Amino acid sequence: MSKHGLFIGGEWHKAESYAPNRNPSDLADVIGDYGRGTAADVDAAVDAAAAAFVAWSHSTPQQRFDVLDGAGDELLARKEELGELLAREEGKTRAEGVGEVTRAGQVFKFFAGEALRLTGEKVASIRPGVSVEVMREPVGIVGLITPWNFPMAIPAWKIAPALASGNCIVFKPADLVPASAWALVDILDGAGLPKGVLNLVMGRGSVVGEAILGHPKIAAVSFTGSVATGRHVAATCAGRLAKVQLEMGGKNPLLVLDDADLDVAVDCAVQGAFFSTGQRCTASSRLIVTEAIHDRFVAKVTETLQGLVVDHALKAGTHIGPVVDEAQLTQDLDYVAVGIREGAKLHWGGERLNRETEGYFLQPALFTETTNAMRINREEIFGPIAAVIRVKDYEEGLMVANDTEFGLSAGICTTSLKHAEHFQRHSQAGMTMVNLPTAGVDYHVPFGGRKGSSYGPREQGRYAQEFYTTVKTSYVRPL
Repeated sequence: MSKHGLFIGGEWHKAESYAPNRNPSDLADVIGDYGRGTAADVDAAVDAAAAAFVAWSHSTPQQRFDVLDGAGDELLARKEELGELLAREEGKTRAEGVGEVTRAGQVFKFFAGEALRLTGEKVASIRPGVSVEVMREPVGIVGLITPWNFPMAIPAWKIAPALASGNCIVFKPADLVPASAWALVDILDGAGLPKGVLNLVMGRGSVVGEAILGHPKIAAVSFTGSVATGRHVAATCAGRLAKVQLEMGGKNPLLVLDDADLDVAVDCAVQGAFFSTGQRCTASSRLIVTEAIHDRFVAKVTETLQGLVVDHALKAGTHIGPVVDEAQLTQDLDYVAVGIREGAKLHWGGERLNRETEGYFLQPALFTETTNAMRINREEIFGPIAAVIRVKDYEEGLMVANDTEFGLSAGICTTSLKHAEHFQRHSQAGMTMVNLPTAGVDYHVPFGGRKGSSYGPREQGRYAQEFYTTVKTSYVRPL
């Protein structure tokens, strides 16, 4: 079994300790032992990044393009191999894993282009003989802390814009999914990234993450994870005036109106709520359905769920893999029990499943007869669990959809242009979907939400530069 160390200053280093990376589809399958860093490792990574910053921040757009484009090419060329690795460690199906690696490759190639498109502006001063230039410069050393549910795509959409803008990086992936992060850093190293520009320190958030948050030389921190941890990240960074970007939870509504195409609505609901084992911050966990279509919708969703195969993520024919680990499985089952105690009807599923291999398999759960006041409709579960809320009409449905502390993604299924346009304008979410699942976004446009879902500048697309750069205004009077 191979040991995978930390990447600091352009070299792979042994870690003080290692932890096994197990396949949630088959606990007997150990992918490898991956290093766990310390606060001292973070210090070393920051020192390496600081040493590399001057040269990298003044590198040419072509140099940055070449590195990012080369990494994108490598990811796309190896998408099958890396997609299988991702599926082994995270539990999403092989097809979902390959799709995620493909997305990561596309992200790198997009930001390769953005490296060539970083622009400023020159404007006339109000004073005679003076010119004004407004330019963007890298913010400095950035700390990137990523979650386990998209172990290749989310690191890609943080690392790529950070590098395109000329920053140096200390990267901490989630403790559950080090293999994808290790492979991604190895690819970037092979693409010609100068030593010290990107540093990988794997390990626990309580150790490595805390060291990143509190380090005085780290100018900005981008974090994706839970709301509770996000609040802690924000408070810690604010205490030392570091820039912060947070992507956190969601309790995303899918509103289905009486005039919806039933097949489209059911596909949106099932894809959004249950695929990727429901472990997406954009998952459709609240299915808000008007009265006339309610019973037909529930029956059709149930029929669809009965046909889905929950099994080993790499097995042919599997639709839904396992949840990521035992703690997540326990949390999901606890929420099933909470829903029942609250008076919701467990209409289908919600049981742990046994398969040929020992893993964390959970039958998707569908609750009906729920209210928006129930905990299962207020709190993010992050599993294959969805609840149906019956409403009278569009107006009540919109009110229920907006009645949440979250505001990431919201969808509506309708054939009414009037209702679709009204929903787009009045939904209190950062992203709205019409006749599409709430989960599933493009890589070249902004990603993010409102309220408790996001804080700070948007991720992805050209809007990413708002976080990874700082603006300088320069006045010139030629003599």
